Amino acid sequence: MSTEVRVPTLGESVTEATVATWFKKPGDTVAADEMLCELETDKVTVEVPAPAAGTLGEIVTPEGETVSVDALLATITEGAAKPAAGKAKAARPDAAPQAAQDIAVTVPTLGESVTEATVSTWFKAQGDHVERDEILCELETDKVSVEVPAPAAGTLSTILAAEGETVAAGGQLATLVAGEGTAASPAPKPAAAPAPTTGKDIEHAPSAKKLMAEKGLSPDAVTGSGRDGRIMKEDVMRAAEAPKPAPRPAEPPKP
Repeated sequence: MSTEVRVPTLGESVTEATVATWFKKPGDTVAADEMLCELETDKVTVEVPAPAAGTLGEIVTPEGETVSVDALLATITEGAAKPAAGKAKAARPDAAPQAAQDIAVTVPTLGESVTEATVSTWFKAQGDHVERDEILCELETDKVSVEVPAPAAGTLSTILAAEGETVAAGGQLATLVAGEGTAASPAPKPAAAPAPTTGKDIEHAPSAKKLMAEKGLSPDAVTGSGRDGRIMKEDVMRAAEAPKPAPRPAEPPKP
């Protein structure tokens, strides 16, 4: 069975990257979540982990080439032990505890000379089912906002770094239980389902709120570039630097 290695989400308003380095070559054996290559954008460096254990087959995009989000980078031929696990899915209701695989969700490389970030927003809650590459949370640094995608499909079992906490590059954010069988675990969650944010309930980035208070700006005066119109720190900086409209001259009194 062949698994595709694709370009993950690169961050807010970033649509392409350059393949900087391949750490593995075709024929190499790789473990799940082992780093395969490194991508570079104008804002951040992103490491791409192996979505499954196996053998690196074809490298579709060599070093130096530019790729867009979700473009195919390479393929992995999964090991002989994998098909047996796949057959067990037929009996998933009973076999789920044995077939479950814990996968760490970690802080990606944050960019040149950036070593830590703040967890600004979790888009998923513990127990939620997620798809591979679905955005789990958003991190914020002094320079850039970084979205963290799910490394595999499964259930978000444990959130280790809550909103507002500072995390180091490579630190663990959460644990994901991979596999389709875990989809049944969100059953107790219906009460939490109405939590999706509406336009009025958007939680703006903590640093953006702080800067708005310092600059005397209201959210209505700032155009948010984040998910669902969320205001980021750089949005406030742009609004603060924008020239203010000149006051209208007073109309002369009518005779």
